[in-house]
Amino acid sequence: MPLSPKLQQILDKTYEPAQRFDKQYSGKDITYMTNEYGEPVTLFIGRRRDDGSIAGERYVRRIVRKPGSHDILKSHWENKGKVSR
Repeated sequence: MPLSPKLQQILDKTYEPAQRFDKQYSGKDITYMTNEYGEPVTLFIGRRRDDGSIAGERYVRRIVRKPGSHDILKSHWENKGKVSR
């Protein structure tokens, strides 16, 4: 399932580097983690459990940078499947 445009807008922003963010989006729990540049690179969508983990879907962002810089040339989110543990 592709990500919705509104969720994509949230994930296109830059945040604190190497952090975890827990939020609610459209009635579901989301958690995303950022890389050393503050770009979200891992996303979990589903229902949050008591221990803080999420049972649902996991997505990973693939980023291609411009040669010799940190600017993003292109990126996309890949669905890596269900997370139930």
